[in-house]
Amino acid sequence: MSRAISVSHGEFGRATIYQLTRTIITHAHREGHLVFNIGGPDQTMTVGDAILPCTRTRGCAISPWEPHSFNHLAPGATLTLTLYIKPMWFLENSASAEYALNFGRPDIAVTPVIGDLVTRLTAHLLDDREEGGFDDLLFALTKESFEQSWSAAPVNSLASACTRFNDFRVRRSLRLMQDSMTEDLDMEDVARAVGLSRPHFFKLFKQQMGVTPNLYLNTLRAEQAIEDLLTTDKTVTDIGLDLGFSSQASFTRFFSSNVGIAPSEYRRVAHCSDSAFPMMGQPDRLSGMPVPARQS
Repeated sequence: MSRAISVSHGEFGRATIYQLTRTIITHAHREGHLVFNIGGPDQTMTVGDAILPCTRTRGCAISPWEPHSFNHLAPGATLTLTLYIKPMWFLENSASAEYALNFGRPDIAVTPVIGDLVTRLTAHLLDDREEGGFDDLLFALTKESFEQSWSAAPVNSLASACTRFNDFRVRRSLRLMQDSMTEDLDMEDVARAVGLSRPHFFKLFKQQMGVTPNLYLNTLRAEQAIEDLLTTDKTVTDIGLDLGFSSQASFTRFFSSNVGIAPSEYRRVAHCSDSAFPMMGQPDRLSGMPVPARQS
């Protein structure tokens, strides 16, 4: 059974060690995403339309909102080091704003430098250290992977990076879904509210965001669930009911399918540093993308 070994939330992202024994269905995150195989059999990941190796020598990089899945094909448990990086990091550390919300390519070679950082971050998580060092390692590994992804990026990557978040109707729909994620939201109503037919809305949303509206909404609910698991004393049942699920069982199935492990397991092993960003934030006025809440 898939389980979490360690989960740590830091200043600009989080890192996890998962023991995976089954496939994780197609899903997305608002964060940039790096996956490294640190033990067990080789597997693959589907990132967009590409099937990529997830091995000790090849990692995977997934841009924010890029649909992806973990394909558990070889028998046995695979250990992964998985990073989730807030878009704010891309905005502050990219040489050009056009690159700010994307990796250049999804296939990452585990060079000696990256391999050393993977080993050191893994050791940090396994030691369950709460003192300093986590954010520095997370930053260094992300930076090294990000720069490699652009060093050999396809020439059309820039054009792809510039296509998102341009249509005001999509931006408005993002805000509507953010505000109504706990309700039984009908996408027909969302389409009507932004002045589009349902087919046109789905086509435009997929062009702009790279995912369907339903997948986007699932991501919002999964993130809110993680936020509640980490920052409230609510029971797993109450968290599921507050998010619109009819029972704890249906919420657990949803969470396990989208995050990879059960919500009770996530809560058991996760911890946050004092500087950790919240999972959820208020929508940015220009892009409609949720951003971290201001620190006082």
